[in-house]
Amino acid sequence: MTAIAFDRRAEDLVERMDDPECDLGALERTYRDFRHVNALISGWQGIWRALLRPALEGSPTPTLLDVGFGGGDIPRRIARWAARDGIRLSVTAIDPDPRAYAFATSTPAEGVRFRQATTGDLLREGARFDVVVSNHVLHHLDGALPGFLGDTAALADRRVVHGDIERRRWAYTLYSAATLPVARRSFVREDGLLSIRRSYRRDELAAVAPPGWRVETRFPARLLLVHDEPGRSE
Repeated sequence: MTAIAFDRRAEDLVERMDDPECDLGALERTYRDFRHVNALISGWQGIWRALLRPALEGSPTPTLLDVGFGGGDIPRRIARWAARDGIRLSVTAIDPDPRAYAFATSTPAEGVRFRQATTGDLLREGARFDVVVSNHVLHHLDGALPGFLGDTAALADRRVVHGDIERRRWAYTLYSAATLPVARRSFVREDGLLSIRRSYRRDELAAVAPPGWRVETRFPARLLLVHDEPGRSE
């Protein structure tokens, strides 16, 4: 068996859930499993406290956009944390995939408006938000990354935070073992392992990020790509 290399991104790999013809039942189970995976490893509660909540303070009508919501669990959690902290936050979440939209809107979400849309759609509408976020989107983009970063910076007035995986062998090994129980019921294990191999290292992401962006690391094996006050740089 050929050893898996982690010295460079495996950009040619394609995740099962990105296939428009993939099994819909398995995809929906994957969306459900995201709730547990993201709660354990994505670290958005800490990001909320450290980066999102401070950026929203002082806004008379605080707004947040989540781009590429997938199963919709991240914007739901952010809306709950905001309500708990007494912030009347309006959350919009967009994803161009009709399967993601159908899944997310099948359950009511207080404080979250889900839309099947792209960042380009919102820019054409003249939309603006205090904060823009995404989770596990960057490693999917490849050549589309500069345009995506430009769009999200143009949509944000105060801060942009993109969270993703950092490509580490130890993270691959631990994730492989931890997700064995759900390996057959959804794509969460197979696609998660591919995502790790497709993801950036800190220096790689810093090298492709335009001026004005900074890269932060978080445990476990997390990268944040952050743009502060993008609205002032226009």
